[in-house]
Amino acid sequence: MTPREQGSTTGGPNSPSAEPGAVLRAYYARKRLIAMRSSWFLAPLAILLALRAPIYGVFLVLGGVCGIINILAIMSANERLLDGRRSRGMYLGSNMIRVLAFGAIPVIAAMHEPLGVIGVDLAGFFTPLALYAIELQRDMTRG
Repeated sequence: MTPREQGSTTGGPNSPSAEPGAVLRAYYARKRLIAMRSSWFLAPLAILLALRAPIYGVFLVLGGVCGIINILAIMSANERLLDGRRSRGMYLGSNMIRVLAFGAIPVIAAMHEPLGVIGVDLAGFFTPLALYAIELQRDMTRG
């Protein structure tokens, strides 16, 4: 088997993988910090938006709260699926319901508020996911 087939992109030998316990500790640390980091990032932006147009600040916070709840729910569902405590069908069903529920919030809000609220709400919603992805990529490059 060639190094490329083993997963190495550089052609050299694969480096040993990290200890599973260390990987899990890093995962749980990222999971604990996601709400705090997202709040720290979104709070000043929401205040600035609220000074300009209060409804936009409110919907940035609403989107951020929904995004935090969503990412934590996804992580919890993934853990239950990997532990064998949930079937794939149940996993799929719960994810579909969650996507529909959180997707409906900005649409319902747009029926009563300016259209720009959808974009602000979605920006808040995807912020925790983006911050988590950045942190995960940073951890992976550090090794």
